[in-house]
Amino acid sequence: MSAGKNRPSREDVLDALAVEPQHDRSTIERYLQDYPEYANELIDLARELSRSSESDPGPLTASESRLIDDAWRGFAPLETKAATDPLSVLSVDQSRHLAKTLDVPRQVITAFKERRVDVETVPRPFLSKFADAIQLTAATLTQSLSVSSDSGLARSYKSDAKPQIANKVSFEQLLIDAGVPDARRAELMDPDD
Repeated sequence: MSAGKNRPSREDVLDALAVEPQHDRSTIERYLQDYPEYANELIDLARELSRSSESDPGPLTASESRLIDDAWRGFAPLETKAATDPLSVLSVDQSRHLAKTLDVPRQVITAFKERRVDVETVPRPFLSKFADAIQLTAATLTQSLSVSSDSGLARSYKSDAKPQIANKVSFEQLLIDAGVPDARRAELMDPDD
């Protein structure tokens, strides 16, 4: 067995130096003597460890605060997408249950998820029932549905034509297209339900 196989890895040596109680000259020299193949990395780490860290840097300046806020705004949309789009988190089973609860075909729920419905044409009683079924307020649901979504364009299919955002349809037209019987459609469209 050769001596090289028992040598610790670069990461092990750097970790050992980092946890040393003292990072003085004698400690660094000992590591350099024992592990000359890692000299550059050991010196870089020693410099980092010897830097004095301020214990109380004080309040941030206005420009530092602006830089942090600007950087945070870049990440915030990623984090809040699910919060602003409560329909995007609905699973197939949840969508099926929602359709059954509201007594509408699943394609109606899908149209809402894909933002193909003109929210202004949806009767308030239906929106309230919809919101209750997914545990939201009617205002939150309305706001969410009013925001444009590219979910229809996010699908990946082979196509000869460029994908287009579908035109919004009225709630009544959606019900007609879904084959909802006239009596049930009248119930759903009743603004005083």
